[in-house]
Amino acid sequence: MRWGTSWGDWPEYVPVAKRIATAKRRAAKQAARVGRKPEPVQVSGREIAKTFWGKSWCRNLECFSDFASRLPRGRTYVRNGSVVDLVVTRSRIEAIVAGSMVYDVAVAIAPLSPVKWRAIKADCATSIGSLIDLLAGRLSNDVMQRLVKPGEGMFPAPREINVKCSCPDGANICKHLAAVFYAIGHRLDTRPELLFLLRGVDQTELVAAATKESVSRAVRGDAAHALADADLSTIFGIDLGSAAAPAPRKSAPVRKSPAKAAVKKTKRAAKRKPVPSEKSAVKKTARRRKQR
Repeated sequence: MRWGTSWGDWPEYVPVAKRIATAKRRAAKQAARVGRKPEPVQVSGREIAKTFWGKSWCRNLECFSDFASRLPRGRTYVRNGSVVDLVVTRSRIEAIVAGSMVYDVAVAIAPLSPVKWRAIKADCATSIGSLIDLLAGRLSNDVMQRLVKPGEGMFPAPREINVKCSCPDGANICKHLAAVFYAIGHRLDTRPELLFLLRGVDQTELVAAATKESVSRAVRGDAAHALADADLSTIFGIDLGSAAAPAPRKSAPVRKSPAKAAVKKTKRAAKRKPVPSEKSAVKKTARRRKQR
């Protein structure tokens, strides 16, 4: 049914629940073609993001004037479950969003530059010791703030983001794209490693750099990082005190059995007794014949 007015015809209103159901059927068919299941974004409560990584992502987007005026339009969409499928791969986001129709959204994010990545690893090398702590956001505030530092951290700038939506809205950031951006913040709450995937870097390199630096300092013997005797005792379970270790005991001589001793004595005697040569035996036999 269409409604006529003096300004023109308006399409029939379709409830949000029905739009979402239609989009979910489309997402299920599309995901089945590539052998996977849809990954919808389901927000519980008013807060879209609740952890350090998710909140930091959303704050970073909202601080850009190009995005700030358009992003609020997407909050309602992501809260009511309109993002029915969200897939994150290396440097790319693909999503299906329910609107007046079903829309396809694609976001390409430039990889983090090698210069920035080296700087991040160098700045965090002495402070990151666990990949679990890193992803859980339990590191020191200085380290975490360095990772999300505007312009120098992990988050992309507007110029590093290319967006595309199949809707007819001519705005650079439509409400469907805005919903996807917030959906990423929500997804980072449970899968923060996706941020490193989006920026094309390996988060384990941060831990490797920290481990390498710690070992290097310990070997060099820097005053603040050198391993003390107490540390080595704890690590290896040995006492490294100044007292000299006692000299090892001399083992008692092993007594041989009488039978073995007699056998060896016979062998030694046999070696000392000269063996007559063949010529001597022939001469002795000839002398005996003459005497007869």
